Amino acid sequence: MSRVYLFKPFERFWHWSQAALIITMLVTGFEVHGTYSLLGFAKAVNTHTIAAWTLVGLWIFAIFWHFATGEWRHYIPTTDKIVAIANYYSSGIFKGEAHPFKPSSVNKHNPLQRLTYLAVLTLLSPLIWVTGGLYLFYASWGALGLDWLKLERVAAGHTLGAFLMLAFLISHLYLATTGHKIHSQVMAMITGWEDLGHEAK
Repeated sequence: MSRVYLFKPFERFWHWSQAALIITMLVTGFEVHGTYSLLGFAKAVNTHTIAAWTLVGLWIFAIFWHFATGEWRHYIPTTDKIVAIANYYSSGIFKGEAHPFKPSSVNKHNPLQRLTYLAVLTLLSPLIWVTGGLYLFYASWGALGLDWLKLERVAAGHTLGAFLMLAFLISHLYLATTGHKIHSQVMAMITGWEDLGHEAK
C-alpha cells in the first residue's frame, strides 16, 4: 500500500481550527440573519464576532507560516492536467477510473484544488471580510466618510458570501470522500499521511 506524508502538524491544526470557526460563523451568522433561533440574537452576534476575530488571527499566523516554510508554493495555480482532472470529476469518477493526479510532498494539491483555493482566498474571503468589517463598524461610517454606503447592500453582500462559503464547504466535504478509500483524505488531515492505494507510483 502506497502512502505519502502530506500535511504537517500546523497544517492540520490550521485546517480543523479554520473549519470549526467557519462553521461557527455560518451557524451564528444565519441566526443573526433571522433564519432560526438557537442561541438568541445577542449571544449569536457576540459568538460570531469572537469567531471572526479569532479566524483573522489564525489567518495572519497561517500566512506567516506558509511564507516562512515555503508551503505557499503548493497554492500556485497551474493548468497541468486540469482538463483530465475536470473530466475525472465530471464523469470518470462514476466509471471507476483512476484519479489522474497523485499528491506528493512537493505537489499536494491538484490544479482544480489550487484554482478553487485561490478563488476562495482572493475573491470569496475578501467579500466576506470587507462586508463583515463594514457591518461590524456600521456606527463609525459617518466618521470614516462612508455615509454613501447602503447597509442593505453590505448585508446582502455578506449574506451572499456566507452562502458561497457554505457551498464551498459542502463541495469540500463531498470531494474529501473521493480518495482511494472514502476516509483516505480525511485521515490524511488527521494523521498527515494519505493512503494512495496499490496503484499509486
